[in-house]
Amino acid sequence: MDIAFVITLFIIGVIGSFISGMIGIGGSVINYPMLLYLPPLVGVMSLTAHEVAGIGAIQVFFATISGVWAYRKSGFLHKNLIIYMGSSIFISSIASSYFSYLISEKGMNYIYGVLALIAVIFMFTAKTKREDVANGEVTFNKWLASSLAFIIGGVSGILGAGGAFILVPIMLSVLNIPTRTTIASSLAITFISSIGTVIGKVGTGQVLFVPASVLIIASLLASPLGAYLGQKVNAKFLQWLLALFILATALKIWIGIV
Repeated sequence: MDIAFVITLFIIGVIGSFISGMIGIGGSVINYPMLLYLPPLVGVMSLTAHEVAGIGAIQVFFATISGVWAYRKSGFLHKNLIIYMGSSIFISSIASSYFSYLISEKGMNYIYGVLALIAVIFMFTAKTKREDVANGEVTFNKWLASSLAFIIGGVSGILGAGGAFILVPIMLSVLNIPTRTTIASSLAITFISSIGTVIGKVGTGQVLFVPASVLIIASLLASPLGAYLGQKVNAKFLQWLLALFILATALKIWIGIV
C-alpha cells in the first residue's frame, strides 16, 4: 500500500468523520462513494464495494465512539430512545452484515442508491420541532421505533453502515424527535449498530485492516471536532446540510449504476 493511497484514505476519513460528528451520522453515507470512486480517480489503488463496506464498518465504529463521547455532557443523549432502537438495530445489523458477502457489487450500490434517495425525501420533508432543549422530555412510539430500527439495521449492515443516514431522517420525520436529540442519540444508536456490523464483516473476511486503521486515526481526530461544531450550529441548518450531502452522494451512485 503506497503513501499516496494512505494519504487519500486519510483525507477521505477526515472529511467523512468530521461531517458524521457534526450532523449525527456514522460517516458511511459520505465515505462509501468517496472510497469507491476517489482512489481510482486520483490514480491510486481501487477498492471493491465489499472492501469499502468492510472498511466503512470499522470507520463508523470508531467515528461514533468519538461522537458519542463529545455529546456525553450535552443532555441530548436520550437513554430510552437509545435502548429501544439500539437493541433492535444490533440484532438485524449483525445478521445482514454476515450474509452480505453473497450480494453482488452492483447489488450493494443499488441498495445504497435506494436508501439514499429515501433518506433525501425524508430530510427535505421533515419538520424540526422547536422544543429542543438539553435533558428535555421526549415522547415516542417505542414499538414503531424498534421496528424501524430493525429494518434499518437489516439494510445498513449490508453496506457496512451504522444506518444513521436513514435513521436520522426517520427519527426526525416519522418519530418526530427534536433535531439535536436526534443527532446525539443517533450517534449512540449507530455505534451499537456498528458493533453488530463489524462482527459480521470481520467474521466473513470482508475487512482490510490496514486501510481501516488509517480511517480509524482520521475518525478519532475529526469526529469530536465535528460533534463540537454541531452543538454550536443552527439545528435547521444541520438538517438541510445532511439532506444535501445525501442527495449529492445518491446522484453519484445512480450515475455509476446506469
